[in-house]
Amino acid sequence: MKFGEFPVAEAEGLVLAHSIKLPDGTLQKGQAVAVDDIVRLARAGIERIVAARIEDGDLSEDEAALRLAQAIRSDRLCFSEAATGRVNVYARARGLFIVNKEVVDRVNRVDPAITVACLADHSLVNAGDMVATFKIIPLAVPDSKVQAACAALRNGTAFEMKPFLEHAVSLIATELPSLKTSVMDKTAGILGRRLAAFGNRLFREKRVSHERHALAGAIKEVIAIEDKPPKLIIVFGASAVIDEADVIPEAIRRAGGQVLSVGMPVDPGNLMVLGRIGETYVVGAPGCARSPRENGFDWMLHRILAGEKPDSADVTGLGVGGLLSEIETRPRPRDGRERRYAEACVAIVLLAAGKASRMGESGAHKLLAQFGGLPLVRRSAMTALESDAASVAVVTGHRRAEIEAALSGLAITAVENPDYGSGMASSLIAGFSAKDARDADGVLVMLADMPFVSAADLNALIAAFRECEGRAIVRAVSRGKRGNPVILPHSLRAAIFRLEGDVGARHITETSGLPIIDVDIGDAAHLDVDTPEAVTAAGGLLRD
Repeated sequence: MKFGEFPVAEAEGLVLAHSIKLPDGTLQKGQAVAVDDIVRLARAGIERIVAARIEDGDLSEDEAALRLAQAIRSDRLCFSEAATGRVNVYARARGLFIVNKEVVDRVNRVDPAITVACLADHSLVNAGDMVATFKIIPLAVPDSKVQAACAALRNGTAFEMKPFLEHAVSLIATELPSLKTSVMDKTAGILGRRLAAFGNRLFREKRVSHERHALAGAIKEVIAIEDKPPKLIIVFGASAVIDEADVIPEAIRRAGGQVLSVGMPVDPGNLMVLGRIGETYVVGAPGCARSPRENGFDWMLHRILAGEKPDSADVTGLGVGGLLSEIETRPRPRDGRERRYAEACVAIVLLAAGKASRMGESGAHKLLAQFGGLPLVRRSAMTALESDAASVAVVTGHRRAEIEAALSGLAITAVENPDYGSGMASSLIAGFSAKDARDADGVLVMLADMPFVSAADLNALIAAFRECEGRAIVRAVSRGKRGNPVILPHSLRAAIFRLEGDVGARHITETSGLPIIDVDIGDAAHLDVDTPEAVTAAGGLLRD
């Protein structure tokens, strides 16, 4: 490939390095220059262009990216079409994303022009999540380099998806007089909900005294039961394990098993025990696993349910990244049953940063239109403040000073989005970055141009979110047709921060894998005022 400036007269077949705006339209970056384009360029007075000449033995950026994607062997991944030298890779199902760093590094070291980026090894992903992306940097790359990268991908598995498999999970809990029955009941409930998140359930529960002999006997009984799915035995001890000869590891040995590890370099979760009897894993859960908060037990559970065969080397290799309590952005499962539903915290993010481009050239701004004697943005903010939400953040951008003046005196937090021109994604990211939104169990995304959404409507959404214990997406509908507002659980924050361009939360809603609860709020779910005619029809009075 030859890259540089070329005379327009010699540009036929060249690939444009940059978009060129002409009086009669735009020539796009990556477009091959045709004879008609040369005429248009000359007519516009352009004599030279920056472009690339594709030579023999070169592949275009899209063809190169496509070939790399086709070298991946997995029926559990899907791929986007090639565009601008990029092919994105998505998960087909919920499961673990497994990475071979050596293979990925080998591909990236073939040539700086060829890149592949992916999530971290053993990332927990939902169906539809982007897990990797191939990107070709220049407009073309030598075919020989692409062949070398494809060979690296075919000779080893760079990454793959492992879906969660059904297991016959048994809980054996040991008892001491000091351990309350209510604690054991709660432990079983939390474990059941953990398993349900991965398509599993608790097959059975046994409770025995906290003694080696009694626990070993219970383990043997479970092993002897004929279960069709592979077995998994989880032991919750009444007392924490402090030695290799303690009750749980010794019981595993007496039941005919092997103790692979006592302890793990993950905090919380240090006191986990991992054993194996034949093909059946026996996991001595650490005390922190009685809480729904993420800990090392979750990491081991994910691996086993995904069909992996962890050993002592796998356990001891978890130290880097294993300080979970220090990772504030890591999603943590919450146990809604541990607290009253009314305590679930919902923050409102009111989007008011857009350019109102459909309002035409009159200069009128829809959010400053008067409804009932109030600017629409103030009316919407007051509705939000009247609801049961814990806080209201208003994202501003276009005509920020006027919008914020209209909000003067209200108990809201104004959040500036300086990049509002790039589209809705930047406003969502700005809103979710507000402190109250960061700390909330769920964020209610509300559009400021929907004048008939009421505080009662918002409260109906919030009540539904609390009723489902914050584990589902809640959205407004009208007669079954989806609309706005929508409440997104805390666990979707990372997905929000990956949005780009003029993209809202709909893609996340439809691909997250979380349950969706629809709340019918009538016509208010669909009625927004994007045009002067819509403002007038809704009873508003336009202001410049």
